[in-house]
Amino acid sequence: MKQKICVISFDHWNYDKHIVTALNEYGVDSFHIKIGNFKYKNTWERVQNTFSKVFLGKNPKLKKRQDYILEMLKENGNQNQILVINPELIDKEYHLEIKKFTDKYIAYLYDSVSRCPVKHLLEGIFDEIFSFDKGDISTYGFLPITNYIYFDKPNVSVLPKQNFIYIGSIDNRLKYLNDFGENLKKQKQSFKFYAIGKKAFVNQLKQLFLGKNKNIVFKKNRFNQNETLKMYNESETIVDLVRDNQSGLSFRIFEAIGLQKNVITNNKSIETYDIFEANKIKVISNTNENIVFSDAVYPENIINKYHIRNWIVTVFNLNYDK
Repeated sequence: MKQKICVISFDHWNYDKHIVTALNEYGVDSFHIKIGNFKYKNTWERVQNTFSKVFLGKNPKLKKRQDYILEMLKENGNQNQILVINPELIDKEYHLEIKKFTDKYIAYLYDSVSRCPVKHLLEGIFDEIFSFDKGDISTYGFLPITNYIYFDKPNVSVLPKQNFIYIGSIDNRLKYLNDFGENLKKQKQSFKFYAIGKKAFVNQLKQLFLGKNKNIVFKKNRFNQNETLKMYNESETIVDLVRDNQSGLSFRIFEAIGLQKNVITNNKSIETYDIFEANKIKVISNTNENIVFSDAVYPENIINKYHIRNWIVTVFNLNYDK
């Protein structure tokens, strides 16, 4: 009989859906409860929610989203395993209800505990907790796992359009990124830096009238995943800047490995991973360093190790020889 595995997440960046796809390809009966898919039943319900937020300081949508999880589980029945990604987005009482639908309840944290607190969820809820952050693994005894390569390398070779590319959120990394762009200009290197988020227009105004962060293109709407991979594939080097209070490896690293691209990062923890031995990754401590890469490649065993096909075997304890 097939195993039944459910994945629960918001999946803002559409990475989590690949776990479900890989599980189904493996032969598991898997489905995804994407919390962000919850929609109001009608306009009146939306108006009521807005009224409650503005005048009562309560957001009924948060409860409705979590009720939606339970409704979906009731529809699909008990699961052999349930994986919740970034569980801090769900209240403890709902976790305890979700747990009743499965033999094994697992969490995966791909943010640090300091950024997304989960201390209130560490006892009596999960059978296993995986984390991508080595600091949190050491502190809390979480099981180690990284993010993953979620695609197979394109067969078509593409001529690079620029030497460097960065795609990330609008946050406190902007100054570092802009300064790094100044250094690349001095080295006659071409680059495209994109910062994406709701504050794009404000930053465009600051750029226009105050001359701030001129090396960055600000954009409100995200690129879709195919667009992102296409732009990465048209670049020689992917720039990765770590968030404050975080040491885990971002998806950019694994997108770079899957596309055989160089990586520039300020995340020193990458030096402790075997991927660093491929000589395609350079760690910088300031924005003024001279950037030179060799013609090295990531070996096949590294690509296989960090591919999602291996990730699901590890997290869900599946048999390699299914």
